[in-house]
Amino acid sequence: MFDRLLAPDLVVAVFGAGTMGRGIAQVCAQAGIRTLLSDTREGAVTEAIAAIGKVLEGQVAKGRMTAEARGAALANLVECKSYDEAAGASLVIEAIAEQVEPKRQLFREMEKRIAPDAVLATNTSSLSVTEIAAGCARPGRVAGLHFFNPPPLMRLVEVIGGLRTDPALVETLTQFVRRLGKHPVVATDTPGFVVNHAGRAYGPEALRIVSQGIASPREVDLLMKEAAGFRMGPFELLDLIGGDVTHAVMVSMFEQYFGEPMYQPSPQMTTRVAGGLLGRKSKQGFYSYDGAPVASPPTIDVPEARKPAEVWVAAEEGGTELAQWLDEAGVKVTLGGTPGTDALCFVTPLGEDATGAAVQLGLDPTRTVAVDMLGRFAGRRTVMKTPLTSPETLGAAVAALTSNGAAVTAINDSAGFVVQRLLAMIVNIGTRIAELRIAAPADIDVAVELGLNYPKGPLALGDTLGAARVLAVLDGMHSVTHDPKYRATTWLRRRAKLGVSLKTPD
Repeated sequence: MFDRLLAPDLVVAVFGAGTMGRGIAQVCAQAGIRTLLSDTREGAVTEAIAAIGKVLEGQVAKGRMTAEARGAALANLVECKSYDEAAGASLVIEAIAEQVEPKRQLFREMEKRIAPDAVLATNTSSLSVTEIAAGCARPGRVAGLHFFNPPPLMRLVEVIGGLRTDPALVETLTQFVRRLGKHPVVATDTPGFVVNHAGRAYGPEALRIVSQGIASPREVDLLMKEAAGFRMGPFELLDLIGGDVTHAVMVSMFEQYFGEPMYQPSPQMTTRVAGGLLGRKSKQGFYSYDGAPVASPPTIDVPEARKPAEVWVAAEEGGTELAQWLDEAGVKVTLGGTPGTDALCFVTPLGEDATGAAVQLGLDPTRTVAVDMLGRFAGRRTVMKTPLTSPETLGAAVAALTSNGAAVTAINDSAGFVVQRLLAMIVNIGTRIAELRIAAPADIDVAVELGLNYPKGPLALGDTLGAARVLAVLDGMHSVTHDPKYRATTWLRRRAKLGVSLKTPD
């Protein structure tokens, strides 16, 4: 029924010539599709086509496309000045205001004009496709095509069928997305779809860490880049996207899932948005973008110290690896048994805080420091003190761990350190997406890698870390904090118990 979307003479009408609509139109035009572009603002389409021409000119200058290809793409772009001029389109894509009623109104107008087998697609990132389609006479031909910003560069497109969308349309749209040279991921019509849902871990949990005084934004960013391998730290990403946009998505997701603790927004973002600290767009966010950058001071002032004469390491998860590394670095170390009266005591908890680990093992909290071994020393290292850890002990711990010049960040006591908390929450929310059947497990990973630029998708990340270890982190955090935000999903718990991949379907 929807074969017209795959025809060589396909005509696409894009409504909205802003950043997203302009980008979608460029993608369609470059794929050889006649593309009609419309906007209610006078001159917006002319500006958009000129901007596209300039972008393509840059591609030609860099040798990434020929002048002939640029000319052909621009020839495919045509201004559409009325609904009637778009009547011949087989596919209408709206990229207008992120509000239900304007989208419904546009679709109602187009339904009066387009052919019975033409398709209406919404680029919404947060609204229900089903709700938008409910305003149409033929909801079966309405679906979601969620492109990512900027559309010409981002490979991912989420294809969303509403509850009344014809299943055949979803399949046809995935083929259409491939025709554009993009990667389609099919998602069910749920708040946030896949990518915005998966993103509810990175920023919100980082905000909570900072609000609890555990580490500064700069320290969190460094740890996630240098210890966890992310391209951008969470606060760099928040500033890039914009605090107003990010906060609105946080609040929307939380409300649409009826107060699910896993998606709890950050109160500090309400204040920051009200104060205009939006990030790059306002030149001031968690970082300053007006003038020379100012380095934020460390959360903890670590005194200089020599390597300790004696180090004791608890014989627990990660302890053996830590003891071996210290020994190779020339530090005298004892693994397990009873620590000496003057020994620096290292513990390596999963999910638990340094205080809990010290008390459980009967250690002197003034001489105890926790080390995050989840990443097995892959980059920057984290040491975590108890509230009673002496400055001398903390300084000696940092000296021991920097023996080979490696970077170390010292943080205040926290269930799950920084990296453990963030990675465990990313994995947990990824498994929740799988548990809710929003997308196939393999598609969840692809969507997150392409849409959020994470080094791994959440399920692959969980497999790399080990599902049992991720579960231990979550259970440890939940036990310490009693916060339902950290309860592990059933999907994760079952697969951890069975010792199988988190991608294993039911």
